[in-house]
Amino acid sequence: MFAHPDDESLLSGGVLAQHAAGGARTGVVTTTWAPTGHRSAELADALGVLGAGAPRMLGYGDARDNASAPGRPRLLDAPLDEVIARLVAQVREFRPAVVITHDALGQLTGHPDHRHTHRVALLAVEAAAYAHLYPEAGAPWQTGALYSATHPHSGVGGLGPLLTRVGKAVLSTPDAYATVTVDVAAWLDRKWAAIRAHRSQVAGERPLPGILSRLGQEARDRILGTEYYTRPSLTPPPAGTGQGRLTA
Repeated sequence: MFAHPDDESLLSGGVLAQHAAGGARTGVVTTTWAPTGHRSAELADALGVLGAGAPRMLGYGDARDNASAPGRPRLLDAPLDEVIARLVAQVREFRPAVVITHDALGQLTGHPDHRHTHRVALLAVEAAAYAHLYPEAGAPWQTGALYSATHPHSGVGGLGPLLTRVGKAVLSTPDAYATVTVDVAAWLDRKWAAIRAHRSQVAGERPLPGILSRLGQEARDRILGTEYYTRPSLTPPPAGTGQGRLTA
């Protein structure tokens, strides 16, 4: 579950390509941008490269682009219960073993849509397991694991100066928070092809796809070749544990 078209390719393109190559069924839910127009078409092309099926777009407005979803509220302004219900329906229909979303910081730049997508994804994945919540959204489904894509301090590397040069923030997490590190070098060709499919972003000066497109391959591969994740707990604890007091 990602906020914008291109987030899926930049943050988890390697893992998506890896799992698709291994025969897993993968899919991407995008919370903003209308399911029509050039960003939708670009997303469809990127997901085709990654083997992640057709776009699943909620169609809310981008917090920083009024043209993203004409006539629709911004994701930040939409009723919370409505957004959660729509994501619960996606979870229950797709029945994923694993869900990936943004981290609480909002991926380096702290985009408000990233942060809010993190919040609603956590709420929806948890709610999807309870039959009495959103019964109209389908039969309950317990996702096995949820991962937040993140950037630890030590993993920012050459990306930090590239972002600050165009006036963007660089927000990273303590290294200990990144509990899973994935070397995606074997899938870099697909990941980069998926990023390049977001042509409007590659053509821009400030979007990350455009910044990366102006780098040499060696520098770009160093930035894109590792993906980092942290794993909030979803599964219930064993019966009878922790009785009598709260523990860290």
